[in-house]
Amino acid sequence: MDSMNKLSISFLLFLLPGFWLPAQQPFYPAPYGALPDSNQLRWHEMERYVLIHFTPTTFENKEWGYGDADPALFNPVAFDAGQIVNAAKEGGFKGVVLVAKHHDGFCLWPTATTPYNISKSPWKNGTGDMVREFEQATRKAGLEFGLYCSAWDRHDSDYGRYTYVTKYREQLRELFSNYGPLFIAWFDGANGGEGYYGGARETRTIDRAAYYGWDTIWQMVRRMQPGAVIFSDVGDIRWVGNEAGHAAETSWATFTPEPLDGKTKAVPGEMKYWKSPEGTRNGKYWKPAECDVPLRPGWFYHPGQDDQVKNAVSLFDLYLRSAGRGAGLDLGLSPDTTGRLAVKDVLALKAFGGLLDQTFANDLALKAALKASNTRNNHPQFGVENLIDHDRYSYWSTDDTVTSATVELFWKEPVTFRLIRLRENIRLGQRIERIEMDVLNDEGWSFLTATTSIGSNRLVLLPAAVTCRGLRIRIVQSPVCIALSEINIF
Repeated sequence: MDSMNKLSISFLLFLLPGFWLPAQQPFYPAPYGALPDSNQLRWHEMERYVLIHFTPTTFENKEWGYGDADPALFNPVAFDAGQIVNAAKEGGFKGVVLVAKHHDGFCLWPTATTPYNISKSPWKNGTGDMVREFEQATRKAGLEFGLYCSAWDRHDSDYGRYTYVTKYREQLRELFSNYGPLFIAWFDGANGGEGYYGGARETRTIDRAAYYGWDTIWQMVRRMQPGAVIFSDVGDIRWVGNEAGHAAETSWATFTPEPLDGKTKAVPGEMKYWKSPEGTRNGKYWKPAECDVPLRPGWFYHPGQDDQVKNAVSLFDLYLRSAGRGAGLDLGLSPDTTGRLAVKDVLALKAFGGLLDQTFANDLALKAALKASNTRNNHPQFGVENLIDHDRYSYWSTDDTVTSATVELFWKEPVTFRLIRLRENIRLGQRIERIEMDVLNDEGWSFLTATTSIGSNRLVLLPAAVTCRGLRIRIVQSPVCIALSEINIF
């Protein structure tokens, strides 16, 4: 048969119903669902930071200031921002968020918006700027800096009127303009209630959806601090819904905020927070959870809580249940009236940092031989070796049609471990929904444990240490092909 006839027959076959050549899959996996932006990726990489509360409320031995404290109270005679920041660094924390103004309305910088600020205190004879000192100490320590300026102001007589909103935005403008790049602009939902309000001593309520003009404030952040994530239920990072420091066992980085029944819009303080610990599978936005919790029972220093400082083991448990579930750990630190962290707080942070270093010092996966049941396009760019290169964004991937697969790790000699870390390449979304694991011993494979959502970070702590010659990780549930970036064994 000559070439012309062959071509004619091939063309006729192509026209027959049901006859076609299989389409070749794309080289790279397609992204899945809502995706993180570059600021959110950097936030995920940090995993943990601290939130510092220090205002006249500290000197009143209260948890929330009413707004009527005399600025003369605020005189930390031994204040040392470096001592506080370096203690956080020793604890393994990567950033510092300073409460520049809490609900009491006292500003830690010499603002032009209100006389109720640090220039009216005896500290440094009224010439100091505590925001500046914290910012400089944080950068000197090599940590990231962030700021929180409370929208609620229990001191200001204008609170509840639009004149206060313009004042508040000017406070944000000062902070965003004068203290360098921020990694986070932190907001919360405590807005309105009982306060001093310039001597009125009354309760004031506001329309949370409309009063502040949150959209305008978000635009300020984007324009003035383009590298910052916004912590807010309707921002880039959501509140986890509790102050216990942990996300749900199954924790999705995607989230669709839902307004309270009867409300038309989800705004800070008016949404279904009980859905925040888990997030929303296939949610509309990439909006991972921040888990905030104080080192002591309260956010402010109280002498009566000196014996209630969380120890290193408690902090590590919080780390497992926050950062270990793809969220972020935000630990509250509270300087005492001298302007320093108490000795017990410093020792607890140091012990926690040492425990982190010790736990993650020796990755046993580096000593294993790896084998995967499927590799995308059989191409080394998606090979199983990417799982042990300690790079969050290189990854092992499967063909588009393969949504369940296995990775096996084998050691020449038995190894003992108790902690397994898994990470997905979240640039491609949060994909995996369930993983099961088995161990290999002389009797063969036996079931070890299972876990759900992986995302940016999943730490699986076993009930007891396990000794084995092999570990099999079975991805058993994923809506699309797999894009796993790390397997680490400790």
